[in-house]
Amino acid sequence: MKLRSLPLSAFCIGAAMAALLPACQKDTPSGAPPTLVDFSINVNNPSYIDLAVPGGWVYVNGGNQGIIIYRRTIDDFVAMDRLCMYQPSQLCRVHVDDSEVIARDTTCCASAYLLIDGTVTEGPASLGLVRYNTTFNGTTLRVYN
Repeated sequence: MKLRSLPLSAFCIGAAMAALLPACQKDTPSGAPPTLVDFSINVNNPSYIDLAVPGGWVYVNGGNQGIIIYRRTIDDFVAMDRLCMYQPSQLCRVHVDDSEVIARDTTCCASAYLLIDGTVTEGPASLGLVRYNTTFNGTTLRVYN
């Protein structure tokens, strides 16, 4: 059996096309890197005094860039990662602004999110903040995924 070889020019064209194909792919949001979250806090602890009433919030360690815990009602809490979802690889962190209703990325893209559920209120972000599960027994709040 005789093997045929390709001309060098065909090989060069094929290699060039293979190198350019990744550049033509559309950039899609990848989301936040997976991070294990599982902790409990006693909401009566003075460190968490801001959670004593609905509308209160605190920052806690954990997640990708820290976590915001927001008390929606007497029995309902929301826990969200502070990682801005516009370009998660940049590791930009949201901060609760003076309105205490919005968490905003002030360093990378100015995206804004509602504290009550982490939905986007102002882009360029199109994905909401990553939310973690919560359970509350009247004293202890568990945050987990």
